[in-house]
Amino acid sequence: MLTILGILFAVAPAVVWMTIARTRVTGFVIGGALLVGAGLLVSVQQSWIYAPRPDAHLVFTALASLLIACGAGLEGRHENSPPPEWIPLRNGAIGFLGTQFALTLVVGLLYALMISEGSDAPSSRALPPLPPGITVVDEGKGCGSGGCWLLLTVVGEDGMSRPEIIRELDLQQETCRPSGWLLDWRDICVGARDNGENVVIHAGWRY
Repeated sequence: MLTILGILFAVAPAVVWMTIARTRVTGFVIGGALLVGAGLLVSVQQSWIYAPRPDAHLVFTALASLLIACGAGLEGRHENSPPPEWIPLRNGAIGFLGTQFALTLVVGLLYALMISEGSDAPSSRALPPLPPGITVVDEGKGCGSGGCWLLLTVVGEDGMSRPEIIRELDLQQETCRPSGWLLDWRDICVGARDNGENVVIHAGWRY
């Protein structure tokens, strides 16, 4: 159900544009760009592309509205005055896009507040790729009073010691970076430790 709602959310601006587009060339160009954006957003929703979801939805709705406004402006420059029946369609499109943006902002803020108090662990997609010669042999999750964190057990090529693996990972000290751009205010912090048998990468949220 959520997947269907996400797809409908993503393609809605393209459908709105189809109802108000008046020229073939501009209509196809703007419509194609909106569909490409919808495909990227669905990829984020399905975790095929990693990006902070609240931020991705907000940026998408803002850019889609801007793109539609630019398309309508281009058509207005090269076409005669629109027919009277087009005006209600334009007003409806403005109302829909404004409502979509407002709802996205409100829901995104609520989602950001929820995840700031949640116990989820970062996805392995949020981590940078491992250096050549180092592979993951186990993935798990640990939880405690401070929340939950991702645990990746890694090994190196034959002969690579555990301290060498940590140096190759450049994780002698824990490092933190922002997770999102706008609505997701968390930092993702990554470190590595030697447990006496293997090197374990740990990644968690910090607020």
